[in-house]
Amino acid sequence: MDAKLGIGLFLCVVWVMSGNATDPCGSQPDESDLNVIPVYSKCSPFKPPKADSWDTRIVDMASKDPLRVRYLSTLLGQKTVSAAPIASGQAFNIGNYIVRAKLGTPGQLLFMVLDTSTDEAFVPCSGCTGCSDTTFSPKASTSYGPLDCSVPQCGQVRGLSCPATGTGACSFNQTYAGSSFSATLVQDSLRLAADVIPNYSFGCVNAISGASVPAQGLLGLGRGPLSLLSQSGTNYSGVFSYCLPSFKSYYFSGSLKLGPVGQPKSIRTTPLLRNPHRPSLYYVNFTGISVGRVLVSFPSEYLEFNPYTGSGTIIDSGTVITRFVEPVYNAVREEFRKQVGGTFSSIGAFDTCFVKTYENLAPPITLHFEGLDLKLPLENSLIHSSAGSLACLAMAAAPDNVNSVLNVIANFQQQNLRILFDTVNNKVGIAREVCN
Repeated sequence: MDAKLGIGLFLCVVWVMSGNATDPCGSQPDESDLNVIPVYSKCSPFKPPKADSWDTRIVDMASKDPLRVRYLSTLLGQKTVSAAPIASGQAFNIGNYIVRAKLGTPGQLLFMVLDTSTDEAFVPCSGCTGCSDTTFSPKASTSYGPLDCSVPQCGQVRGLSCPATGTGACSFNQTYAGSSFSATLVQDSLRLAADVIPNYSFGCVNAISGASVPAQGLLGLGRGPLSLLSQSGTNYSGVFSYCLPSFKSYYFSGSLKLGPVGQPKSIRTTPLLRNPHRPSLYYVNFTGISVGRVLVSFPSEYLEFNPYTGSGTIIDSGTVITRFVEPVYNAVREEFRKQVGGTFSSIGAFDTCFVKTYENLAPPITLHFEGLDLKLPLENSLIHSSAGSLACLAMAAAPDNVNSVLNVIANFQQQNLRILFDTVNNKVGIAREVCN
């Protein structure tokens, strides 16, 4: 039986004019009233199959429910899990995580860095000065289109450089992790796993200065108007999550899940806060840190969320190791050293390194959020020297700059966890998930 026909049969009801005194199934003289009646009632023009009892007919009609439910599911938007694979950036000699994406028609494969604190996506385009060998070719895509200064998206990009008059190309300049680049805002189809987002606006990079701009581009997962969530409209209901595999893994075993389908059913959550002055960032209410069984003591003002100063704590996929404001980090470091004992040395950003044989003395570190405690496994709190003889506390003090008031929960501490962002219900969820 055809699915649409089945739906029509079991849900069909007949509309007739209200009855009068002589004929209960007849019309009112002014034809002003309508009644809804069962499909096989006495007033219905449809007659039930002969020899069928009432309960037999109900069973028969109910047997067509799966067709109806299947049809209803097509009206819900997202039906299946949308998951794009994630890997560590070891193959590209970077400390970030990369997602496999395709741009254009036909799709051109790019390994883009995943960044929850940036809105705009950008990729190196053919002819780019200072870029890597792997670039996106606009000429090879049939769905590519330039954007000029008159379009709304152009006014939403940072570092805009448009002429005072006219409608020239939407050009902009930005810095990223100490490097800079110039780009033109364009649009094309973006494919993540099986999903295609048409007319996706991104920066087509034409020149780079410095070595820290991601070689094959960046996918912005922030909360601003040019982020993936914003440009995908209602497709993903403001929800995404990721599981970052271990830094030791070279495989695309992690995943970026887009939309509410396939997300953990049971997950602990903490409120997601919004800073109107830094709207792209995912702020959370971070309340304290325990080293072993000791709740580290420091003034609570160092963790308090303040939208005017920018202080507080964010969860970020682009920073490698967690950074605490200096007084907080110093207090954590001293308690950690006290419990481990022995002699400590420094390696680069890590100032609490010790002989690996003492690793069994290293206390666990627990991050406390409003409504949620996260006890880090050793893999997420200790990093080892390349020779393997030293273990270091994988945290540091925030740099002494504009971000010195900001605590950052970084990607090293997020390994093998499912981090869920729900921007509609304003919550962040964290659940254990081994995705190595």
